[in-house]
Amino acid sequence: MQLRATVAAVSGALALSALALPAAHAADGGPSYRADVVKAVAQHTPGKAGFAVRSEPIGDLDVSFSDFKIAKAVKVGTTNKVSATVTYTLTHGTDVDVDSDAFVTIPLIYRGSVDNMENLQGGEYPATCVEKSATTASCKGSVQINPRESDPEFKLYNSQAGTWHGAAVALDDEKSSVQFDLATTLLQRNSQLTVNAAPEPVKKGKTLTVTGKLSRANWEDHKYHGYTGQAVKLQFRKKGSSTYTTLKTVKTDSTGNLKTTVKASADGYYRYSFAGTSTTPAISAAGDFVDVK
Repeated sequence: MQLRATVAAVSGALALSALALPAAHAADGGPSYRADVVKAVAQHTPGKAGFAVRSEPIGDLDVSFSDFKIAKAVKVGTTNKVSATVTYTLTHGTDVDVDSDAFVTIPLIYRGSVDNMENLQGGEYPATCVEKSATTASCKGSVQINPRESDPEFKLYNSQAGTWHGAAVALDDEKSSVQFDLATTLLQRNSQLTVNAAPEPVKKGKTLTVTGKLSRANWEDHKYHGYTGQAVKLQFRKKGSSTYTTLKTVKTDSTGNLKTTVKASADGYYRYSFAGTSTTPAISAAGDFVDVK
């Protein structure tokens, strides 16, 4: 199961009440690390008091994380689980055995701040690390996001679209360390965009009506709904050309629909193009060809 967390503010401190993780962290089927990761994250997630530097590792395991890389944006729709690859460098003391079956490291992303965390997502399996020197290792893991999560405490909510932060955990049999604010990514509600230009064919100089709809994923009811009040460009590509030119900008109505008119001038393709927002990815509709007589 996916790494998950319920987060709540208790007397100004963050409480992590539930994480679901794989049953084993070692290749040979070692003991469960679910409770260990829960303990590590909860133990090292400070409240507002005394928490000054979020980017420094917290814990008693001599490790730190750097060069945390994840896609700039992760698109999540209404049905399929999405996986985002994460790479990072793990720097450790000489007493830390990264190759030990007892050693685990896993990347995380979280919404909100460490003081007020709204959601936390992680990988289905620990990251794989390769030693590069006596004290550094190159690690690769992933974060899985499931829009169909049924448990209301663990599911994604529409309000959680936007900027998420990267974090990483490392632990062995006795010690652990967590580091926050390693990077940022956009977790976005996937978008859809349609276009239709009519009538087809049309006489040169006559009016074309171009309709369409911009919609985006709703993580709460698992359907696509119109994205209202958004500026969308109507573009045209003449037959034989590879370049679209913007004709005008149209705003979506209260249901996400688009409608405008243009004069037909030549054979070519009409499309709508949306630049995107922090919560919704950019998208362009497939061009609709119009034959001009």
